[in-house]
Amino acid sequence: MATRDYTGLLAELAEAYAHYSPKSRALNDKARQYLIDGGSHALRLVQPFPPRIVAARGAWLRDEDDHEILDAWQGHFANILGHNPQLVTSALARAFEADFGLQTGFVDRLQVEVAEILCQQTRAERVRFTTSGTLATMYAILLARAFTGRGWVLKVGGGWHGAQPWALKGIGFHAGNGDGFQEVESAGVPAAVTDKVLVTGFNDPDMLRQYFDRYGDQLACFIVEPFIGAGGFAPVAREYLQTARELTHRHGVVLILDEVIAGFRFRAGDCGALYGLQPDLATFGKLIGGGMPVAAVAGRADIMGLVGRTAETKVGFSGGTYSAHPASLLAAKTLMNYLVANESEIYPRLAKLGEKTRRVLQDAFMSEGIYAHCTGHDDDVLPGSSMFMLHFPFEEDVSLDRPEDWANPSVCDLTLGQKVLGLALLLEDVFLLHSHGALSIAHTEADIDRLGEACQRVARRIKPYL
Repeated sequence: MATRDYTGLLAELAEAYAHYSPKSRALNDKARQYLIDGGSHALRLVQPFPPRIVAARGAWLRDEDDHEILDAWQGHFANILGHNPQLVTSALARAFEADFGLQTGFVDRLQVEVAEILCQQTRAERVRFTTSGTLATMYAILLARAFTGRGWVLKVGGGWHGAQPWALKGIGFHAGNGDGFQEVESAGVPAAVTDKVLVTGFNDPDMLRQYFDRYGDQLACFIVEPFIGAGGFAPVAREYLQTARELTHRHGVVLILDEVIAGFRFRAGDCGALYGLQPDLATFGKLIGGGMPVAAVAGRADIMGLVGRTAETKVGFSGGTYSAHPASLLAAKTLMNYLVANESEIYPRLAKLGEKTRRVLQDAFMSEGIYAHCTGHDDDVLPGSSMFMLHFPFEEDVSLDRPEDWANPSVCDLTLGQKVLGLALLLEDVFLLHSHGALSIAHTEADIDRLGEACQRVARRIKPYL
């Protein structure tokens, strides 16, 4: 592996970007006076400063400096129709004009209607809403622990399930000390919690069996994404998920499918159905809200019933002040009904755009002699993928099958993918965060061509530093 030093290139790019976006820079300086690091979501605070957005429509953003930016981040993968689709914004505008949409603190018809759609499309028996995927996974684990009376949680290395106590272990790969995905990623989390979180390998059924052989009767739940997000953008293998279902059944463990990213992304419903299995609980979020904050836990009535007023073992899943917010649920109903009605047109189009994007990204760098590998492809289960993550292996023929490969700095050039690429693309009026993203139906093939051309110019700029 050659040593690559991007210090000079990053300084050059940062200086050019500061000159290119002076208004965003000035607003960032002001933001840092009041907000930690200038914002409230660490991932979005790209260095040296993020573009500050004033408008967004479809595939495009406009920032404080009046740049029109092609966006493949799409609201943290929440905007399957693109930014501010008229379908949703017009429904919200009409509601606000009719004195409906802001917080009331009461229940309404929309809760029933959105829960009905979610149950019909995922085969869940009961639903409870909250406001974020993080809260949904936390509540799902609480339910599993209460239902089983057990305390141990099993998850996948590299899997991100939100910033909540049972999920803050095994996210980042730590190659230097040999721990891999076994470390806790946050101070302040009690060891009494994290010591009972076990981390297994993604798509490794043999390791999964070993964990269940040893800990099966102590496990409350196994939580896994059908399409792993932060761990590298790849579908779970059919054998792996079916093995998980068999083992959880055998040992009385609650199987939780975290579909915050995957739900309604590959079909107008859950991904579990594509694998021919029904989880005990599933979590949803991101795009089901149509651009508004909606998340949900859905699943078996006997487990979900533990949040009810008559439950003997009561789980405090109240959802929060803004759970089932009227405007959010109106957006969710509008978006999900549209996806259901137009499923046969939307998902094949997304799959086609995703396939082209992955090919174009890879080719842009490979044509300049920079090894590149794009994950996010569909497989024999998922029918098409609009997701992509670009990796930069040091060797052309290296195997890239697991989060342990993609996140290993001795295998892939993480600095290039996580720091250099995004900053260089901002100078091309393109936004990618940590070299990954998701397409919306608002994107066009011309947009993808533009993305590829921008990446090729970036590749030429990077090449002298390799």
